[in-house]
Amino acid sequence: ERLAKFDMPTKEFFTFTTSDGVELNGWMIKPYDFDASKRYPVVMFQYSGPYSQKVKDSWAIGQYGGGLFGSYMASNGFIMVCVDGRGTAGRVTKFGKCTYMSLGIYESKDQVEAAKYLGTLPYVDKNNIGIWGWSFGGYNTLMSMSQDDAVFKAGVAVAAPTDWRFYDTVYTERYMRTPKENKEGYDQGSAIVNAKKLNGKLLLVHGTADDNVHLRNMIRYIHALTQANKKFETALYPDSNHSIYYGANTRYHLFERIAEFFKENLK
Repeated sequence: ERLAKFDMPTKEFFTFTTSDGVELNGWMIKPYDFDASKRYPVVMFQYSGPYSQKVKDSWAIGQYGGGLFGSYMASNGFIMVCVDGRGTAGRVTKFGKCTYMSLGIYESKDQVEAAKYLGTLPYVDKNNIGIWGWSFGGYNTLMSMSQDDAVFKAGVAVAAPTDWRFYDTVYTERYMRTPKENKEGYDQGSAIVNAKKLNGKLLLVHGTADDNVHLRNMIRYIHALTQANKKFETALYPDSNHSIYYGANTRYHLFERIAEFFKENLK
């Protein structure tokens, strides 16, 4: 009843086929006053972790996943998009398990493919496409911005793992086995190893008390970016864990910062 008082955009579903012949599903949220004769900047949100699913016929009110933050960004002239790449759930077994031993490879390529597809749409400004995510989504943001195809002008990585050697074994070894058994997979899927290939403006966000993705991930990645002479911005939240909630104003400050970053760099 409260939301009925506002001009809320609706989530639209779409499907496209990548250059590898893989069919991917997505949703987009257009501005309420959408004009097909105009070109809009795009912000892509994704999680992309093993057997997750963000593209589904459901309703959300939270900060991300198509909720109020997406509506807020749409009201500021952005098209918000989410695409589930390979490795996610809701599809055949082969689709979900193809990332085994190679986390970050197919997932990032599929986000690049999604950006390329969006760039072909007549109402999308292909020169102003951004990407962001939290946790695995933050990691895949970094990997997606470190591909040969520089399709992302800006990105935000929140609480991102940057090398699977730094993450807990019960999760990592389920998908990657050990570093000794799969050195190539760990190296290829390391955002730190790929830091020298980073393209676009980047905002790194982390809570200093993150007990899931340790702050070490961000610090080591910053060192790699510095050695590669890559420019970036940071936002640290004192005493916040992986959810970055500590303090009454923290979440508001965080999402305002994300919104401002995309407004500054995609328009």
